[in-house]
Amino acid sequence: MFELALDPTTWALLCAVALAAGFIDAIAGGGGMLTVPALLTAGLPPHLTLGTNKLAASFGSLTASVTYFRKQLFNPRFWAASILATGLGALIGTLVVDYLSIEFLNKLLPVVIIVVACYSLFGNMSATEEHALPPLNRSTKVKQWLQGLSLGFFDGLAGPGAGTFWTASNSLLYRMSLLLNCGLARSMNFVSNFVSLITFVALGHVNFILGVTMGLFLMLGAWLGAHSAIRFGSKFIKPVFNTVVIILALKLIYEAYL
Repeated sequence: MFELALDPTTWALLCAVALAAGFIDAIAGGGGMLTVPALLTAGLPPHLTLGTNKLAASFGSLTASVTYFRKQLFNPRFWAASILATGLGALIGTLVVDYLSIEFLNKLLPVVIIVVACYSLFGNMSATEEHALPPLNRSTKVKQWLQGLSLGFFDGLAGPGAGTFWTASNSLLYRMSLLLNCGLARSMNFVSNFVSLITFVALGHVNFILGVTMGLFLMLGAWLGAHSAIRFGSKFIKPVFNTVVIILALKLIYEAYL
């Protein structure tokens, strides 16, 4: 059994990182790129880092998801297929995390995230400003299942950057406003976080005290981030999203190739 002994300064720094991560994650995703390295630096082994991060992240993604839901920017019934597919993908990804080699994934991710960065910088992240959902037809449901399974699997397997991929892929797959996009992305992020968390708990890979402590600060950051996004709209979301994507791309390139 791994015993965690952190000094007060390290605890405070981890909580500060969680606050910033919650704020960023509620707007653009990618909060895990702050919390996961911070937990590893604090001395947690990789499997415990992933499980503890899922506990903390579930607090933040739930807060953001509820905030968007209350503002009628997320419709659970419309996105039912996405919810089921994301949960299933996250379960499979978490179960195979100890068995699947992720060396190829580490090499591929920088390429994918650079494409996302180019699209976010030069493409149209918001097809419309109207808060109208796309038509719920067969094509939409197929998109929901494919997107949910793949991104849920990735979040269960690795995690950092999953929310960013949700935001970017939503803009490619569905014609809807950026706020509806964010509502879907943050809600699906909660689904995959929660399912993955349950699996990590069953495997005994969660430090509950640290996860709950960081989770409370993630909740505060997520509340501030979601309300900021809703208040200031796409003019606020786009620059934050672009910044997160570029930083994530540089980080992944450095880790994978340098």
